[in-house]
Amino acid sequence: MDITDAQFEEQVLKSEIPVLVDFWALWCGPCKIVSPIIEELAKEYEGKIKVVKVNVDDNQQYSGKYNVMSIPSIFIFKKGQPVKSMVGAQSKDNFKKAIDEVLAS
Repeated sequence: MDITDAQFEEQVLKSEIPVLVDFWALWCGPCKIVSPIIEELAKEYEGKIKVVKVNVDDNQQYSGKYNVMSIPSIFIFKKGQPVKSMVGAQSKDNFKKAIDEVLAS
């Protein structure tokens, strides 16, 4: 689900379940590689973790707040706080490991 800065607080910071946030942009090659992996994870972890995407070109408030300097930047938020972050294209296994760690904590 694509969200804007205006939706970030409600969708991410106030979420009852952990949220994986994919900070991305249309022109970003590695973002295009990661996107189908993120979509697969959204289906696999449905009900356990929420997955949202934030286009950094259109929404700079939260990408600036969390010092997103390179994209894709993947953050996992739990109880309104970023608890994990990964920068650049990663394997599905790396993403799953991070998600599983957050869910177990």
